Amino acid sequence: MAFALKRAYDPPEAGDGFRVLVDRLWPRGVRREALAVDAWLKDVAPSNALRQWLHEDVSRFSAFAEQYRGELRADEAHQKAVGQLLVWADTHPRVTLVYAARDPVHNHARVLLEYLQSLDA
Repeated sequence: MAFALKRAYDPPEAGDGFRVLVDRLWPRGVRREALAVDAWLKDVAPSNALRQWLHEDVSRFSAFAEQYRGELRADEAHQKAVGQLLVWADTHPRVTLVYAARDPVHNHARVLLEYLQSLDA
């Protein structure tokens, strides 16, 4: 599986492959044409409550990551969305997870990427 990460505010590139927006909300100020995503998979994003909880205090990131992994494992909608990502990974050489968060380290897309990579191990 070849997954990559990219901020929604960075320009798309040919090497991105199949681009999937993995946020529950559309990135502010970005036109659909400019984002150039092939799919928008809202259900793979953290729940609204969990997303808002992290937004209040980034020092909670470790706890957030653990809770988000729990959602990915246990919630039916999350499991279905992860399954869809795995299907795309089987049919495309690269799947780029597009996210809007400013922080490139403390964000749900990085947790999702690590989770997907753990499934391949």
